[in-house]
Amino acid sequence: MKCLSLKQPYAVLLATGKKTIEIRKWNTNFRGTFLIHASKNVNRDACSALGFDEYKLVKGAIIGKAFVYDVIKYTTKDIFLRDHQKHFSIEDINSNQSFKRYGFLVKDHLEFGEEIPYLGKLGFFEVSDLSI
Repeated sequence: MKCLSLKQPYAVLLATGKKTIEIRKWNTNFRGTFLIHASKNVNRDACSALGFDEYKLVKGAIIGKAFVYDVIKYTTKDIFLRDHQKHFSIEDINSNQSFKRYGFLVKDHLEFGEEIPYLGKLGFFEVSDLSI
């Protein structure tokens, strides 16, 4: 099964269904169910802005699954900011630079009752040694 690693608090927001768009600088043709991996790294600014205690968040583990059903391309800061409550990204965007991001549209979120320790990787990666 495919897996995608996200920094906290974005991983828990995606697993719980509060986050319905995952922002990346790269596009994907992948559509389907994937595992949500909470990276060992935390976005401290996002934790502070969104009210999370970084020390209470799971890190270095698979915490849930969801389904990518489409991708949208953001070409302007205004369109990106319009969807803020769906992706929660707090990137510092310089409006003088060209802006290009991809939003993976996600549904069917499921947060697992127990985390599964696992080493993350960049991009979508294959997890074949788990029975989930």
